[in-house]
Amino acid sequence: MIVGVRGKVIYKEPAFVHVDVSGVVYEVFISLQSFSALNSDEVKLFTSHIIREDAQLLYGFLEISEKKLFERLIKINGVGPKVAMAICSTYTPSQFGVVINNKDINGVQRVPGIGPKSAGRILVELSGFDVELISSSEPTNLAVSQASEALESLGFKKDKISKALSSCSGSNDTATLVKEALKLLKTI
Repeated sequence: MIVGVRGKVIYKEPAFVHVDVSGVVYEVFISLQSFSALNSDEVKLFTSHIIREDAQLLYGFLEISEKKLFERLIKINGVGPKVAMAICSTYTPSQFGVVINNKDINGVQRVPGIGPKSAGRILVELSGFDVELISSSEPTNLAVSQASEALESLGFKKDKISKALSSCSGSNDTATLVKEALKLLKTI
């Protein structure tokens, strides 16, 4: 089982990278979150090695929390690696944790390839998993909870606040989150 690769990126596209590890080049599928965070030629990816009848596939993540989310998602009946990667590309683990915690079925349906039936199944299956996801990225969680408290003190309702915050960019800065959420709350 390959659980990680460290090497030089020799080719990259939004969906995958080719990583040269001591002369062996691996094709590793990545999320858009990981792709946008790649900023150097040297890379260390946590990987999930999927062995199928017709292929061996590597899915790579810069953050361990994203890998945990991916591996938990593919255990859900009807959610394969492509759908799990679409979720990882759409949301950071902490943002997705907020969506799950708030039972926001529309938030889950924003992911390409997920309909109402799959969204409901994902919400039910992950109902106890959200705390682990959110706690895996403490600074974001702190900023989100502080932003939530600030917006509550301004008189907004919790459900609207959580929807707005789950749509924000995932900044670790409380002030930035509050500003983004206020703009979104005007339209909700």
